[in-house]
Amino acid sequence: MKLLIALTVIFVLSIAFNIIYSRDKEDVLIDKRTDPTEDHSLNREDVKEKKKSERPSDGISVYIGQSVDKLQQTYGIPDRIEPSFYGYDWWIYHPQDDKYMQVGVNDGRIVTIALAGKEIKAEPFRIGEKLQSIYQKVDMEPEVEIRYEGGIYRFEILEEDLNYRPLVPLGDIYAQLYLDKFTGKLLFIRFMDKRTLLEMKPYDLTYVGKLVEPEELSEEDRLKAEKGTERQIFDLTNLIRSSHQLSPLAWDDKVAEVALNHSKDMFETETFSHESKGYGTLADRLKANGVYYEKAGENIAYQYSDSIAVVAGWLNSKSHRETMLDEEFTHLGVGVYQKYYTENFIRRTWE
Repeated sequence: MKLLIALTVIFVLSIAFNIIYSRDKEDVLIDKRTDPTEDHSLNREDVKEKKKSERPSDGISVYIGQSVDKLQQTYGIPDRIEPSFYGYDWWIYHPQDDKYMQVGVNDGRIVTIALAGKEIKAEPFRIGEKLQSIYQKVDMEPEVEIRYEGGIYRFEILEEDLNYRPLVPLGDIYAQLYLDKFTGKLLFIRFMDKRTLLEMKPYDLTYVGKLVEPEELSEEDRLKAEKGTERQIFDLTNLIRSSHQLSPLAWDDKVAEVALNHSKDMFETETFSHESKGYGTLADRLKANGVYYEKAGENIAYQYSDSIAVVAGWLNSKSHRETMLDEEFTHLGVGVYQKYYTENFIRRTWE
């Protein structure tokens, strides 16, 4: 399986309405994560699980495995509830940027929590702390082995992932950390139980036993999950901009329609590019949909697991980061279709 992030494309509309098109040819990211492979050598009796750090007794991760009712006693009713790609529902808490979190709920129990807000206790970690500090607290290994329902599963954490997307066992749960490679600071934290991690498969995996797969979504549920993911990407993009003292972007329905159509086009044509053979460049697509603007930019990505992963991926790519943090942009539209992701940014100073 290949996970791609394409080049960021910036279009600038000048006073004479000429389009300036630029791209950084060096900025192509490819995650060469392979399909899971069965390895019966994992079943040897001398293969034992490595010692893990203890599960925290304090902080948000204590809710993993508990009834969502307990979480509500502290955090109240979520701002909205959206289906995920993995069968659980995301409960979105977004009272303000420093308390943003997504809580995965399956059959009334919490299976995962992803957070980006500094004000939420995330023991033993803290949003904004440096990688060096994290290394002093927990052990991070290049291999993480899990035993689940008679199977043995081993994730291989590549060197780059150890630095920017490590996986940390904490007793019977796991923490996936997303670091900003340009600042070295912790950006997002995802706590999850074993099954949720095994269904996501965010790293190369060898296993013996039965491969753990999420329940296949109906088309209706998939479309709902995609709509929810679009909203989450919008929230997380604005959260990142806020953390860099930039103005938030306004949602634009017409721009979002352009973004969604481009994601659909890439899926249907099995291509991955800013330029469509049928619909042209971003400038062509915006014009065809009646979008007027002074400046526009686009980020695209493919096969990321969800909103948290794709936004972290964009932020850790130089040209995508520059687009996300461009102070001149005013509006954003997001389109997600079959794990193709498109963000379209525009600057428009009139309504």
